[in-house]
Amino acid sequence: MKHISTFIFIIFSTCLINSQAIYKTIDSKKLDAVRELKIQLPRNYDPENKRTYPLVIVLDGDYLFEPVAGNIDYQAYWEDIPDCIVVGVKQADFREDDFYYDEDNYLPIAEGANYYEFLASELIPFIEENYTASNFRIIAGHDLGANFINYYLFKDKPIFRAFIALSPDLAPKMADRIKERLARIERETFYYMATADADIRFLRQSIIECDAKLKVIENEKLQYKFDDFEDANHYSLVGRGIPKALNEIFALYKPINGKEYTEKIIPFEGSPFNYLMKKYEDIEYFYGFEKQLIENDIRAIASASNKKNDLESLENLAKLVKKEFPNSMLSAYYMGMFHEKEGNYKRALLRYKAGLLLEPSQYIDKEIMLDKMYEAQDALKN
Repeated sequence: MKHISTFIFIIFSTCLINSQAIYKTIDSKKLDAVRELKIQLPRNYDPENKRTYPLVIVLDGDYLFEPVAGNIDYQAYWEDIPDCIVVGVKQADFREDDFYYDEDNYLPIAEGANYYEFLASELIPFIEENYTASNFRIIAGHDLGANFINYYLFKDKPIFRAFIALSPDLAPKMADRIKERLARIERETFYYMATADADIRFLRQSIIECDAKLKVIENEKLQYKFDDFEDANHYSLVGRGIPKALNEIFALYKPINGKEYTEKIIPFEGSPFNYLMKKYEDIEYFYGFEKQLIENDIRAIASASNKKNDLESLENLAKLVKKEFPNSMLSAYYMGMFHEKEGNYKRALLRYKAGLLLEPSQYIDKEIMLDKMYEAQDALKN
């Protein structure tokens, strides 16, 4: 376990070295105070670029920001999730006041109500004015913070689309209120909750009871996931829950894997190319931003097109790759593959030769292009 912990620490330390936090302050009228923020921008973030990024708000940013930001940076590096803008709100000196709720109706009042309004009407606009954040927003909390995030569900149109509740210290009646709200939510919403076998006993009991109520909800707009970790406590479950939550929230976004290829693409009634288009359209619909075409998905669709002898699908894919990557060897490689498949080896050879002057990609380099040239030349001789 010690070696595993050291390895994880090295991974996240490396991630954060490459994506250092920016420290900012915001002068809040709602709180009548200046609050400190930690902000992590995506690698190679360009404010002039029109691209927008999901916004992740992390409560208890004093200690929860780093594990969330590190996980996001690491998974985004491997294209498992999109790049995100992560904002941590430091609360160490104000925590109990920020999360305060009425002892009669269990809703935020006084400082708690002010903090609620601060996040919604000051912090988010502040981030959107200064950075290219999208409308797809995630909020994460632990303990009291994980209870507080639920209050944003109760608006007619919640400002957050995904909720990460790590060992929530649930207010009375909260479980019933969450169940009632999630049962009738009308927009695609992701809700993740976690506890552990060694979690604080009274918290664990209320969380288990809450899960029993939430898991029977029948609402196609809701994507709910619950984890009850073994060999974890109130604090260590955070490190295991964050990556699981991100995996659930961005499941649709993930690159095509072997399971999706076998169980979804091959049996798909339409063409592999149409499957790709639908996948990317669904991503834009669910998350509110476009996903850039990635090489992993191109390879999967090309393989499926070849397997199903779908020449039209392969041609459409080749044209799309040429449009998206005009200066990359990818464009020449897949156009050449299409010409090979249609039996036009002369044109395939010309494509592969032209590709030698272009930029290599993650998987396609000069050596591979030369091999394809020799194959096309041999086919011409025969």
